[in-house]
Amino acid sequence: MEFLRRLEDYSREEKELAWDGTFQDYLELVREHPRVAQLAHTRIYNMVEAFGIEAAADGRRYKFFTRELFGLDGTLEGLVDDYLHPAARRLDVRKRILLLMGPVSGGKSTLVTLLKRGLEAYSRTPDGAVFAIRGCPMHEDPLHLIPRKLRPAFEKEYGVHVEGELCPACRLRLKTEYSGRIEEFPVERILFSEENRTGIGTFTPSDPKSQDIAELTGSIDFSTIADYGAESDPRAYRFDGELNIANRGLMEFQELLKCDERFLWNLLSLSQEGNFKAGRYALIYADEMIVAHTNEAEYRAFVSNRKNEALVSRMIVVKIPYNLRVTEEIRIYEKLIGQSDVQSIHLAPHALRVAAMFSVLSRLKDSRKQGVDLLAKMKLYDGEEVDNLKQADLRELQCEHPEEGMSGVDPRFVVNRLSSAIIRNEAECLNALDILRAIKNGMDQHPSIGREERERYLNHISQVRREYDEMAKREVRKAFVQSYEEAARILFDNYLDNVEAYCSGIRNHDLFTDEEIEPDEQLMRAIEEQIGVSENAKRTFREEVLIRISSYARRGIRFDYKNHTRLRDAIERKLFADLKDVIKITTSARSPDPEQLRRINKVGEELIAEHGYCPVCATELLRYVGSMLNR
Repeated sequence: MEFLRRLEDYSREEKELAWDGTFQDYLELVREHPRVAQLAHTRIYNMVEAFGIEAAADGRRYKFFTRELFGLDGTLEGLVDDYLHPAARRLDVRKRILLLMGPVSGGKSTLVTLLKRGLEAYSRTPDGAVFAIRGCPMHEDPLHLIPRKLRPAFEKEYGVHVEGELCPACRLRLKTEYSGRIEEFPVERILFSEENRTGIGTFTPSDPKSQDIAELTGSIDFSTIADYGAESDPRAYRFDGELNIANRGLMEFQELLKCDERFLWNLLSLSQEGNFKAGRYALIYADEMIVAHTNEAEYRAFVSNRKNEALVSRMIVVKIPYNLRVTEEIRIYEKLIGQSDVQSIHLAPHALRVAAMFSVLSRLKDSRKQGVDLLAKMKLYDGEEVDNLKQADLRELQCEHPEEGMSGVDPRFVVNRLSSAIIRNEAECLNALDILRAIKNGMDQHPSIGREERERYLNHISQVRREYDEMAKREVRKAFVQSYEEAARILFDNYLDNVEAYCSGIRNHDLFTDEEIEPDEQLMRAIEEQIGVSENAKRTFREEVLIRISSYARRGIRFDYKNHTRLRDAIERKLFADLKDVIKITTSARSPDPEQLRRINKVGEELIAEHGYCPVCATELLRYVGSMLNR
């Protein structure tokens, strides 16, 4: 019943969007809401802007794209700023074909689909409302009815720019049906729809020998020639080509550079002059944004051919590289898996992360900067600071390889391997090692991976495996410390007592009274070395801890080791090092000590409750870490 009610609401809303009137009525609408007369590029830019813009660390993020595209914020910001925005202002950029160029499965088709679906939804809003001459096969702007001689006066009074001419069909109707009385010409509201072929067109190349140019520009309706007497009569022509129906909106050329030359010739005048030739008619005006996409190899070959210079000069090329951020790559996999019917399979924490790490590593180029390996670059791209490197260093590294991200493993390969692992694995849970194993086994099944590239990818898998080992130990260590919370606090309190004694001894020139304890240097260094505090830096670190304690005391807050990130890490590492034998023995022994087994079970419960593990992968993680410690 709930669904039927919503269905009724949808039908009612669709009917409420309908509007019919005369050109005179439409002029009143234009006077009240000049935005209804916006051109295609302006409409698309306003649609993107309507979704909102948020500030990001490295620029602006357009929310319109963030629903489906991940890790391409800089590219999309450039697309809007360098193409859509100036085109919306009627600058010469709008007379260019937008060519999206990049590797396979990089997001080009997804981007175009987003624009299409966005236009369909936007045309149903008050700001995106589109009005057209009723009965026009090209859904053209009613303002085309205004004679060219009267347009300056109209623009002065209404503040609206008029561009374009009537199509042959409407020109004939105005003359024969309305005797030139433009104020009586019927106008209606239209809703963009790719399915209904209104405002959105798509052209896909096929066999050049069988594909007809009529798919773009329409064709003669031979069944009506006997009625109208001539092929030049607009009533004997079907204005149903993709360029016709995409008027007022968006035209997508899939794999543009695979098209036969004769199909591309139509784009020369359409992109520069805004019109194209069809049948035995004058040039036909079309207001549409042309978006095409291709891969890099075909683009390079196309550009190298001197015969294509005219079309190349009419293109704005936007590179769509692979994502280079691990966290964004994970979102891509989550999105693709979420669209499937495998939600019952549990993916252990870090399972998708290791797949994303492998993908990103395959797309990165070696840096010439000393001390910067691919893992460091990967972490920098993901917003982390590594050793002495900061985010400012990333810009320098990006300049070394401007083409970074244009090659490597595509998301489809990884998702295929994830799918295979999910289906073939009979367990209810997949962990990171299962995923890495599936990727490794799939290398031989990828036809484009050569021997040299395969060796490089296997090396990346080994790098990711080592990173995962550290993540696994860190995860267990955190859960372990929770089970030994009391031991951690005792160790922390001992460290603070010794730090206070050490700093007091410095102030008193290392002279200790009977009431004062002599600091246990060995204990302090054992903790500090866990986080790389050197002998020369120990005094600064200890004084900083003491200052932090005083600061908390002044505010009446008890200082806890969890309040200091580095100290917390040091305490956890030291406790884990002291008690790792417990894990080794308990996870490997056939008859472990009951008390230690209880503690380990508590660690497993902590992994399940706080870290997203299930009983299966929590047990496997503890066994895996135990086996590492036994090596």
